[in-house]
Amino acid sequence: MKLRVVCRKLYDYIRYDLKEIAFPSSLPDPPSYKPKPKLTTKEKWYVLKEASRLYAASWVRDIGPELRPREHKEKAADKQDSSKQEIEMSLLEELAVAARGGMETLRPTLQRVYMTRASAYRDALRAFIEGYQEGIKQVMEEKEKSEKGENEGDKTSKSV
Repeated sequence: MKLRVVCRKLYDYIRYDLKEIAFPSSLPDPPSYKPKPKLTTKEKWYVLKEASRLYAASWVRDIGPELRPREHKEKAADKQDSSKQEIEMSLLEELAVAARGGMETLRPTLQRVYMTRASAYRDALRAFIEGYQEGIKQVMEEKEKSEKGENEGDKTSKSV
């Protein structure tokens, strides 16, 4: 009888517990989780085709309207809006244009970038120092007021 119980427990351990230890099951999904529907074969083919087209387009230096027609339609609409108001080139665009021109054009652009950053840093540091000094003045004034209050309180208590 005991041998039978031991064999049964050993069998159950190997069948259930050892399997769970070796290959643990993942936690169940939370109740709010909604699984995304799987793509059909047609949708998978479309995704693969679009991804390969964009990958091939990434190797071309200038991506034209024939490779990204949807984006160029949006850009055409944006160009009409941007023609009304001029937009300054971003820092990266300036650096890219300067880098194409070589070291002669890149050097002044980098100097201008460094000077604008240095002036911004200097202004921020100056504002921080002014604020810090104002804070110190306030603390010192409060400290002097509290010391004067204590001294006056001591004098009145001694005179009584």
